[in-house]
Amino acid sequence: MSKLFRGVLSFIMALIAYGIVYVVFHIFPFELERLNYDIVWFGIPVIVGIIFYIFFSSSITNKFFEGLSKTVENISKINSKELLSGVIGVVIGLGIANLLGLAFHGLGIVGTVIVILLNIIFGYVGYKVATAKKDDMNFNILKERTKKAAQPAVRSKILDTSVIIDGRIKDILETGFVEGKIIIPNFVLDELRHIADSADSMRRNRGRQGLDILKEIRNNPHNTVEIVDFNTDDDLEVDVKLLKMGEKLDAFVVTNDFNLNKVAEVHGVRILNINDLANAIKPIVLPGEEMKITIVKSGKEAGQGVAYLNDGTMIVAEGGEKHIGEEMNVVVTSVLQTSAGRMIFTKLLAYD
Repeated sequence: MSKLFRGVLSFIMALIAYGIVYVVFHIFPFELERLNYDIVWFGIPVIVGIIFYIFFSSSITNKFFEGLSKTVENISKINSKELLSGVIGVVIGLGIANLLGLAFHGLGIVGTVIVILLNIIFGYVGYKVATAKKDDMNFNILKERTKKAAQPAVRSKILDTSVIIDGRIKDILETGFVEGKIIIPNFVLDELRHIADSADSMRRNRGRQGLDILKEIRNNPHNTVEIVDFNTDDDLEVDVKLLKMGEKLDAFVVTNDFNLNKVAEVHGVRILNINDLANAIKPIVLPGEEMKITIVKSGKEAGQGVAYLNDGTMIVAEGGEKHIGEEMNVVVTSVLQTSAGRMIFTKLLAYD
């Protein structure tokens, strides 16, 4: 950058030298018949430019950039509100000056001088007035636009059939923890209707429950819900369509389907699993902690008993099979956390 600036300065000096030579030889007509005009008209400016580049351009460039650095440093120390108001004031002042200057354009060099003076005076006055009134200016609109521009885009959430029927998504949306647009694919809505028309009474009730929950989600004024038509040429399963839709729209797929969760990891589609959220907010149980449980059934392994917490967490008690229906004191030995749920393994304490 420094060498480029030096070159530009040297070129300007060469042009100035050319202008001086032109004026001198027109004012004082020398006899140049025996001289080479190319040397006179072009040689002198080139020599002046080279001499300036070698001996003077470096020091001038250094001083220029030092002054520029100090200017930038001083400007950076100015309060941003004062700087912005000052710029606005200068722009307004220059605008007024040039409007007034239209009346003096026909006066030649005198008019030009008057216009320059008007720009200096009104630019300065505009700056001083604007900075003096900076506290009265309202920059809230600019701040809001800056904040909106700085905010990252919130991804949409695509609901699958299982999470709508589950119903917990409605309560989660009402808390306001989930942001962004809620998308209901047309094929999910069709599947819900198909389930609601099933001949099986339990399946039919689940489908109708899903439709009722979906209606409540759509009627909530705090939710932005959109039913989107997404069709593919191939006759694909609903889960595959969900993944393709999530990939195309760059959206999260909200589900509680453990298998869909695993398939989505392979395809690189982001999943929000309701079961993961439920497990994350369950109270933490540490190994060595004691608790009182009621054994309700036998476990898979011999001698194991099974109990449940109020939130549905399964507790496996070693040696608890003999105490089905009884309330027992146990100590936690380990905790297994998966997307399918949380399991707590315990062993019996001395039974009182």
